[in-house]
Amino acid sequence: MFEPIKHNMETIAGVAVYPIISLLIFFFFFLALGIWVYAYKKETIVAFSNMPLNDNKIDESLNPKK
Repeated sequence: MFEPIKHNMETIAGVAVYPIISLLIFFFFFLALGIWVYAYKKETIVAFSNMPLNDNKIDESLNPKK
């Protein structure tokens, strides 16, 4: 089933570098995402988790008064 695709990919010079580049892009993206989530403030996460329970009330920790 994949023989025509495999044959076409084997004829491209330097095609082995594309899987490595895509792996590095995805690895660094998820690493940055993990660091961002780990560094997120716990108070904000708690406020977000309580949003469905607040029945359309504006949470003051997310929108402080000006």
